[in-house]
Amino acid sequence: MSKLDNNPRSLAVTALTRVKNGAYSNLQLNQMIDQANMSQRDAGLMTTIVYGVIQHRLTIDYQLAPFIKNPKKVADWVMILLETAVYQMQYLERVPKRAIFDESIQIAKTRGHEGIRRFVTGVLHQMDRVGINDPADIDDPIKRQSLIYSVPEWLIKELNDQLGAEKTTSVLESINHPANQSIRVATDQITMTDAKSALEEEGYKVTDSQVSADGLVLSGKPANQAKLFHDGQVTIQDESAMLPAEAMHIKPNMMILDACSAPGGKTVQIAGQLSADDRGQVVALDIHEHKVRLVKQNAKRMHVDDRVVTQASDARKIQNVFEDQTFDEILVDAPCSGIGLVRRKPEIRYEKQLKDVQSLAKIQLDILEAVAQKVKINGIITYSTCTILNQENRDVVTAFLANHPEFESQRVETARDLKPDRATDYLEIYPDDYDSDGFFIAQFKRVR
Repeated sequence: MSKLDNNPRSLAVTALTRVKNGAYSNLQLNQMIDQANMSQRDAGLMTTIVYGVIQHRLTIDYQLAPFIKNPKKVADWVMILLETAVYQMQYLERVPKRAIFDESIQIAKTRGHEGIRRFVTGVLHQMDRVGINDPADIDDPIKRQSLIYSVPEWLIKELNDQLGAEKTTSVLESINHPANQSIRVATDQITMTDAKSALEEEGYKVTDSQVSADGLVLSGKPANQAKLFHDGQVTIQDESAMLPAEAMHIKPNMMILDACSAPGGKTVQIAGQLSADDRGQVVALDIHEHKVRLVKQNAKRMHVDDRVVTQASDARKIQNVFEDQTFDEILVDAPCSGIGLVRRKPEIRYEKQLKDVQSLAKIQLDILEAVAQKVKINGIITYSTCTILNQENRDVVTAFLANHPEFESQRVETARDLKPDRATDYLEIYPDDYDSDGFFIAQFKRVR
């Protein structure tokens, strides 16, 4: 590899270009860190720049706009290179401006040609001379918030309407913080105490999750480098994502349906509470065959594949796949807009529109309608999403219960007794509540 190939700023431009073309930021970063021969410090800088540019893209592009006359004529990678420079200038106080300019200009020269080098040099020096616009000076409050927090205006409006101005501001301020690195301990295989000790011996700083009983928050190095990860005794999972399975009422001999299972994090969490000897089993569905394979791989890695049965099926079309009242419990971790994940997958905020949210709400309700008769009387359906919008959460719950008088809402209880004073049966977790992903969980008990 050439020197440039291992340059964290150049690699950040490559990663951001691929994300713009559809790659997931977290997967792309993991792949590039694994492939490049970089120090931990350089990998950290690349990661910071990639996430930072995505998180602040609307702000950065607003500040770049006055200095680029014909943006459509600028190649994507060149625009992204300029975005990385502005991000470093604005948000990385410890990085000297001269280093940012020199590196950016060198990347322009090496990856492009003399004309691109001159263009990048001219833009950076003009910005330095003239100064950049402050979005806090914008009069329109929605546009101002949109550009300060780099969140689309439609989402600002929805959050303001649903949560009020104060809570919306708190959520917006939280979503550009770095995501915690959290893992779930497979307590069917190792105790929390032993897991913590083993991780600390490897050099991790370990703290208990304030959200999930089986969760730990790690810092120091990537969690997938831990021996416990390779041994299948811990798995990488957000703290909030552990809650739906934690809130279920699982017994070792149950037959459980995970209706939307890929990539299998919740499937293996459920399976860890089942017993193959007692014929406990979780049936894991996903509409895509390649995603079903991911669930199988996850189950094997976590040593629960003897309790997991996978099937490529659309949960909306299972009327003739299973007999009515087959399952003791059902988890519908529904496909959703993912707005609760913006801290971990910052590009999500730019990919979704209000019409997408409305379409997803229909799919979510269709899935619940399809699985309703497959749960036994006195059995429970757990419904969860990783979004914070009412259309996909409260409104779906209201519609399902209105259509199904044979179900009653159940209060969602978690091991750490989160939000004990809430007035609702369902549990809403916002990104600013516990510095975790936003999540929603509701439960319905079939009474007849």
